[in-house]
Amino acid sequence: MSRWQPNARGRLEEAALELYASHGFDATTVAEIAAHAGLTERTFFRYFADKREVLFSGQAALIESMTDAVAGMPAGTAPLDAVGAGLHAAARIIGGRRDGARRRQAVIDANPGLQERELSKLATLGAALTEALRGRGVTELTARVTAEAGIAVFKVAFERWIQAEESELTEAVEDALEALKVLSAKG
Repeated sequence: MSRWQPNARGRLEEAALELYASHGFDATTVAEIAAHAGLTERTFFRYFADKREVLFSGQAALIESMTDAVAGMPAGTAPLDAVGAGLHAAARIIGGRRDGARRRQAVIDANPGLQERELSKLATLGAALTEALRGRGVTELTARVTAEAGIAVFKVAFERWIQAEESELTEAVEDALEALKVLSAKG
């Protein structure tokens, strides 16, 4: 594979997932990922700070999409409905990549350090959703509880989606949101 082919980022991501699956995350080096993608280590570091970031590189775009969706909801929208709009925005970004999501999650599930990293990334996402709700005038407590509930909804929906074949991620998000609404209505 030529070094000058397009989509270096995508090639590096695919190479990393293949090597993580076959050799394990810890046993895979940046040099191996770059070579497998037909690129140099230097090129790898243009796109990723380290080999963990290959698995988490989409976070900034995800946060932006979710917080924009929350902020874009009409005034008077209930906080949970605003967070739901953010969750649906995330689902639309991730939803077309079930196979990649499954492979990525298998790597994370097999490595406690990556599980910790994922929790840290989810905490960052929860904080961003909290701030987006605060920007809508929602009180700190309500914003934080709603954002954290939203993260829990997304985690459950994502887990169900990667295990299923027929449903879409947006449907899984909607089902989990509805379950939360029913639960909270029962008090």
